[in-house]
Amino acid sequence: MPLKLDDKRAIVAEVAEIAATSHSAIAAEYRGMTVEDLTKLRVAARKDGVHIRIVRNTLARRAVANTPFECMQDSLTGPLLLAFSRKDPGSVARVIGDFAKTNNKLIVKSVALGGKLLAVKDLDALAKMPTYEQALASLMSVMKAPITKLVRTLAEPHAKLVRTVAAVRDSKDAA
Repeated sequence: MPLKLDDKRAIVAEVAEIAATSHSAIAAEYRGMTVEDLTKLRVAARKDGVHIRIVRNTLARRAVANTPFECMQDSLTGPLLLAFSRKDPGSVARVIGDFAKTNNKLIVKSVALGGKLLAVKDLDALAKMPTYEQALASLMSVMKAPITKLVRTLAEPHAKLVRTVAAVRDSKDAA
């Protein structure tokens, strides 16, 4: 059943709004996948905060125009699904990459991060990017290390004095 013009405008507006607020996007060909496989992919995507939408190519090109993902327009051919990540840039790559490992019918066509088109082989590198919480924890550990070392350095003379006194006491007790 063909879409009416108002329906097409609504789809373009929805995808454009999602694309404008997303960190990363992936376009993947889903030719030959069953509805059950697509449902599994959507469930996994929802858990990680990834938005997946199957859109006609002409509507997808119009939707990503004037967004950071305009660089993907040339690769939007064939039956594609668009996946956008709003929370963390690597989550879309983790979801699509993990699903593509178990389902060889899902083929990644293009990957974009922050308005730059990446090579498809960079999908693994994008998937390995830390989440916000992991990056924050790493930063805190780096900031904590000098303070910990300073405290140990300041406490060492007192500890050395206590060990020396204890050694003198032990030597007198032994004698």
